[in-house]
Amino acid sequence: MQHGGDLTTAMALHGGTRGDWLDLSTGINPHAFPLPDLPAEAWTALPDEGSLSRLNDAARRAYRVPEGVGLVAAPGTQALIQWLPVLAPAGDVAVVGPTYGEHALSWQRVRAKVQTIGDFTAIPDDVRHVVVVNPNNPDGRWSDPAHLAAAARDVGARGGWLVVDESFLDLRPEATAASLCREAPVVVLRSFGKFFGLAGVRLGFAVAPPVIAEAIAWALGPWAVAGPALAIGAAALGDERWAETMRIRLREEASSLDAVLAEAGFAPAGGTDLYRLVRHPEARRIHEGLAAARIWVRRFDWDDRLLRFGLPAEDSGRDRLAAALRGLATGPGHGAVQGTMTGSPACSVTSASTP
Repeated sequence: MQHGGDLTTAMALHGGTRGDWLDLSTGINPHAFPLPDLPAEAWTALPDEGSLSRLNDAARRAYRVPEGVGLVAAPGTQALIQWLPVLAPAGDVAVVGPTYGEHALSWQRVRAKVQTIGDFTAIPDDVRHVVVVNPNNPDGRWSDPAHLAAAARDVGARGGWLVVDESFLDLRPEATAASLCREAPVVVLRSFGKFFGLAGVRLGFAVAPPVIAEAIAWALGPWAVAGPALAIGAAALGDERWAETMRIRLREEASSLDAVLAEAGFAPAGGTDLYRLVRHPEARRIHEGLAAARIWVRRFDWDDRLLRFGLPAEDSGRDRLAAALRGLATGPGHGAVQGTMTGSPACSVTSASTP
C-alpha cells in the first residue's frame, strides 16, 4: 500500500462498491467540518485577494504564526512537499523515520541523497537539510522542542533548511514549531484536510521566514488555491469552538478504538487521536481477513507486524470492526493463532514510541 484512502485496489481484489467498505486506512477525521453555503462567485470567478487574505488571517490565528513570519496557502500539503526540494539550496537530506514516504521520494526526484535517521541526536555531517514529521506518521512520536531548535541552528549553519511537517498537529496546536521560523531557515507544513475531515478540498500551508515563503509563493503562482477552498478554509480555521469540541471527541473515540484493538490482542505501537498504530505477529493475515470482510486498514511493507487503524465514523463501524476481529480469532482454520489474537506475550512491546 503506497497510501491509505484509495479503495480502488481493495475493490479490485475483494469486490463490492465503495458503500460496502469500512475505510479505516487513513488518518483523516471521519467527522468533517460542516460545509458552509458558498457564494456563486466562489465557483465562477477567479480567486481574489480578499478571499485569500481572509483565509490567511484565519490560518495565522489557528496555526499560531508569529508576527513577521511568512505564510503561504497551497493546493494541499503534498504540493508543498514536492516543491521544497526544488526550491531549497542544493544538498543532501536526512529524514527522521520511518515516516511518510513522500518526503524521501520528493528529495530523490531532485537527485538528492536521502538518509533515514532515527532521531536528532546526530545529524550526519554530509547532509544539508533535515525533514521531520511532528507528530510522526505512523507512530505518533513527538520531537522534543529543544531538539528541533538545535536542529534548526545546525542546518542553518550549513546553509540548509529544517522542514517540520505538522500535518497532524491540530490535535495539539500549542506544540507548533512556527516560532523557530523567526530566526532560522525552518519551513513548517500544515495540512487542512486531515483534522477538518475535508481532504478533497486540497488545502495546505507553509509557514516560513519571509524570503522562503516568497519563493514558495512564486513557485505556486497566482490562483494556486481554488475559490471554494479559500472560503471553506477560512470558515473552518476560524471556528475555534468547533476545533476544541472536536479534539475532545477524537480523544474519546480513539480511546474506544484502543479497547477494541486491545481485546483483539494487538499491542500498541503509537499513533495520534486520528489513528492508532498496533503490532501483531499475524498482522498481514489479519489485514487480508479484514479486507475479505470489506474493512480496509493500512499495512506497511517495511514491517509486516504493523497495522494502522483510522477512527470509524460511527459506533456501528467500531462494532463492525470488533466483530470482524473476533471472527478472525475464532473462525474456521485459525485456531492455531487464537492465542496471539488474545494478547499473548508475543504481542508485547517495550515502547509505544517506535514502530
